[in-house]
Amino acid sequence: MKPLPSFLAGAALALGASALLPGLPATLRSGLGLAPIAAPASKTGSQEDHDHAHPHAHGPDDPHDEEAPEGTLRMTEAQIAAAGIALAEAGPGMVARRAALPGTVAANADRLAHVPARVAGIVTALNKRLGEMVAAGEVLAVVESAEIAIAKGEYLAALRTTELARLTFEREQRLWQRKVSAEQDFLKARTDWQEAQIRLDLARQKLAAIGLGQAEIEALPRQPIEALRRQEVRTPIAGRITARPKMLGDAVSAEAEVYTLADLSTVWVEMAVPPADLGFVTEGMAARIQGEGEARGEGRIVFLSPVLDPETRSARAVVEVPNPEGAFRPGGFVTAEVETGEQRVPVLVPRAAVQRIGTESVVFLRGPEGFGRREVVLGRGDREAVEVVSGLAPGERYASSNTFLLKAEFGKAEAEHSH
Repeated sequence: MKPLPSFLAGAALALGASALLPGLPATLRSGLGLAPIAAPASKTGSQEDHDHAHPHAHGPDDPHDEEAPEGTLRMTEAQIAAAGIALAEAGPGMVARRAALPGTVAANADRLAHVPARVAGIVTALNKRLGEMVAAGEVLAVVESAEIAIAKGEYLAALRTTELARLTFEREQRLWQRKVSAEQDFLKARTDWQEAQIRLDLARQKLAAIGLGQAEIEALPRQPIEALRRQEVRTPIAGRITARPKMLGDAVSAEAEVYTLADLSTVWVEMAVPPADLGFVTEGMAARIQGEGEARGEGRIVFLSPVLDPETRSARAVVEVPNPEGAFRPGGFVTAEVETGEQRVPVLVPRAAVQRIGTESVVFLRGPEGFGRREVVLGRGDREAVEVVSGLAPGERYASSNTFLLKAEFGKAEAEHSH
């Protein structure tokens, strides 16, 4: 068997020494690419007696002379920088107070339309399907009705009567001015014309009340007689068809709903605010909405009920949320997070600085030779930061990021010492 090359033999010898000597100098460990480890447990009494009895037994390069204090993970500034571990100094900060409230998505009531037939009759055309987008004023359906035919006929009759009364009034006015006819005839003609105008206005308002626009009313004298029985059902807003409860040939009443449509570019989130949070929640306050899957959004509270629900003892609140992509669907469940103010705390650290080891919350303090871990008691917090009630004093330096690396190194060191 050929002997190993000299550089491989040297590396093997160094690795073997590292395994046998956990206190190997940091410079040699770094040269071999080995991670720093925690110092071994405190010396026993016999070892301490031996050290006192032989104070010069160890040379200047003895590994025990380079050991860090107990519980310290040795790391140099260069190693800290290479690991991407940031350092910070403990101090005060502002922590946001947030309330997480369950909610339900609903259509924006200001942009929701139930479209009725407006007249009693028979549905003869349904022009839009479920899910279609429509513009304001589009014809959704056609209803044939005797009621609309009568209303249009009354308007046309009033229109002709008014025109005839106007011509009669103008003729009597000219005759009276020439002293040809009596004043009484002139006054009667004027009264008849005014009464005809009133009847025409009433007929026009009746048509407007059952859904005809000004342009449709003005076009009635030019329509064929068979079109008078047709009532066009138009959409009042732009939106998407969400319901079509009627079928072709169905008989409908004036109040019957033919279509429902909603503009879902914005939605409402309805939630119940418990009494404990009512003192902090106000109208106009911002809210973050977390829906199902990847649905997320931000909105503002547009309504907070001044009265409590007698059963739940909570107040109804409504958050208006932009929904341009349609991620929020009415009927879905969401969580609304409301910021209810900020409070100043003496010691505030990033959440990334805190690690959970067993049942303890710990931070890693920077010392002269490395990091030591310190158990802390946490208080109030938000998404980014958390208050440290005890265990960390203002001014102490600690690791504020990538602390999971330190947690892993402490775990490996403890595992090695247990063996």
